[in-house]
Amino acid sequence: MNISVCMATHNGEKYLHQQIDSILIQLEVNDELIISDDNSSDKTHDIITSYHDLRIKFIGSKRFGTPAKNFEYALANCTHTIIFLADQDDVWHMDKIKIMKNALVSSELVICDCRVVDENLQPIYNSFFQHNRSKSGLLKNLMKNSFIGCCMAFHRTVLERSLPFPENIILHDQWIGLVAERHFNVTFIPEILVDHRRHPKNYSSTGGPSVNSLRKKIKLRFHLAKELLEH
Repeated sequence: MNISVCMATHNGEKYLHQQIDSILIQLEVNDELIISDDNSSDKTHDIITSYHDLRIKFIGSKRFGTPAKNFEYALANCTHTIIFLADQDDVWHMDKIKIMKNALVSSELVICDCRVVDENLQPIYNSFFQHNRSKSGLLKNLMKNSFIGCCMAFHRTVLERSLPFPENIILHDQWIGLVAERHFNVTFIPEILVDHRRHPKNYSSTGGPSVNSLRKKIKLRFHLAKELLEH
């Protein structure tokens, strides 16, 4: 089965080459890397268009305002059966796609572990799963999210059930994960397959500490639960 890797970018020039290279080396000739850009003002556009690779499908730059809306646009434009999410500043390990595709034989959504690293790829946490106490479960992941997009892959059936994203959804990856928990088979695999880079200019905050107040956290969880019931 061919795969679509969906990447959302925004002012990602510093690490983008390294991430794209770590993805392309694993893609087959008929796979695709869909890139949607959120109005970048740096050299992100130039870096993407410098690749003369037919597998890269740059669907343009427009103003989205949030990673969730940018990813939604990228996902709506992918064409293949298996979908991976990709951040703009990580590094994928060489066997990431192979291992996760194998796991998708028996599950509709799989999530691997990652190493959380700094700007220079030095470890902050050797295991996101261990640091976050990640595990499956609808209620568990509604209360404390384990779904980090750069580590997720899923079948198109999950995507079709997840789109369109509800209004005011902040974490697109948590939404997709919760939809999968409710309707499909979800598997957490222990292999560390991504170096997930955390730095002051991250486009997406998934995997980082929450800055929301307790009141806002409760409100967001109530909104998520309501949307899941109605979706």
